[in-house]
Amino acid sequence: MPLVECVPNVSEGRRPDAIESIVASVGRAGGIRVLDVSPDVSHNRSVLTMVGPPAAFADAIRALFEQAVAVIDMRSHQGAHPRLGAVDVVPFIPLEGVTMAECVTLARETAAMVAARFGMPVFLYEEAATRASRRNLADVRRGEFEGLAAKLTSPDGAPDFGPAVPHPTAGATVFGARMPLIAFNVNLATPSIEIARAIAKSVRESSGGLRFVKALGINLPERGIVQVSMNLTNYQETSIQQAFEAVETGASQHGTTVLESKIVGLVPAAALDDTTRRHLRLAGFDERQILEHRLSGL
Repeated sequence: MPLVECVPNVSEGRRPDAIESIVASVGRAGGIRVLDVSPDVSHNRSVLTMVGPPAAFADAIRALFEQAVAVIDMRSHQGAHPRLGAVDVVPFIPLEGVTMAECVTLARETAAMVAARFGMPVFLYEEAATRASRRNLADVRRGEFEGLAAKLTSPDGAPDFGPAVPHPTAGATVFGARMPLIAFNVNLATPSIEIARAIAKSVRESSGGLRFVKALGINLPERGIVQVSMNLTNYQETSIQQAFEAVETGASQHGTTVLESKIVGLVPAAALDDTTRRHLRLAGFDERQILEHRLSGL
């Protein structure tokens, strides 16, 4: 059976009942299995990992948006992670028997459906992007929800689908197609956001750091510390261990240390082959986060 992975990020990580209602809506749609839900209180964000045949995603995505729009109001949303809307980003990833081109078609078709059904501006990124300036998610998301109205009326700000005005409570969303990535966060033993940002700049590819690494410095005020939040877009070329060691080196250069790290969502088994939880100071990791373990039951 052809399988696609979809990893929606929703802008709610603090209200378990709201998160559970969004996950339940996907289950009721049928045809799609939710493998993992990873909420983050500091980011105020949850990452869902879903798999299923391409044809089943239209109903599942429609149901997810219906519930997310009903329970999330971006006008009062606060969190450490950048975001544009209630459902911030929806990437499709080819798993088995599906090409990247088919995922691009799936992303564009579901994006058009969401825009029409919810009256919401929708952007396309990565392989589904219609212009080079929108391949990078960070560029699409720049300005966040608070700057969305101005962005949409700027010369290059028109959405790929939907109106050029934000949805009043749900903002906008971004659909795309990409290869698997690893969301990897490293917490530092300091409250200095300047240090986190400096280290993030030193490790991310766009600033001359490690290839296939995107990184942000994020404040975690409820813990009194900061975080280097990374996406590793090709773990075979730049491993989790390399990213961790680069942050650890940066921390030492700035007079601090690494407290712990965390993998968000699921991870391919091969990504952990050359390292250990102890080396990564990996907190809260569960064997059920290994993608192949979850797929074996399908």
